[in-house]
Amino acid sequence: VSVKPHQYRIGRGAVLWRANLAARSLKGKDLAGAYLTWAYLGDADLSNANLVGAYLTGATLTCTNLKNANLSDADFSGANLWGADLAGADLSGTNFGGSFGDANTRWPEDFDPEAAGVIIKWSF
Repeated sequence: VSVKPHQYRIGRGAVLWRANLAARSLKGKDLAGAYLTWAYLGDADLSNANLVGAYLTGATLTCTNLKNANLSDADFSGANLWGADLAGADLSGTNFGGSFGDANTRWPEDFDPEAAGVIIKWSF
């Protein structure tokens, strides 16, 4: 049985493993503790969202808007963050080990992605 994107239960602690949420507006949503492992969130708007303790392991977040989101204690290990905008996001305690960024990925001021374990592709 196939689940269409509009049928997902989106909220705190939601299980959205491998969900296709491309280009969805999740602006300001409370997704604390959500399981977004291997989810596809390319071009999604997660600005001002609460993703405290969320699991985004292996997720695709290419060109995703995460501006001013609360990402504290979230797990982005192995996630693709190429072109994502994390400006102003709270990254305290966030795990970025083995995740991927590029020259177009925007980070909060004074955040060192490479020191946090992000693998940066500076040119193509």
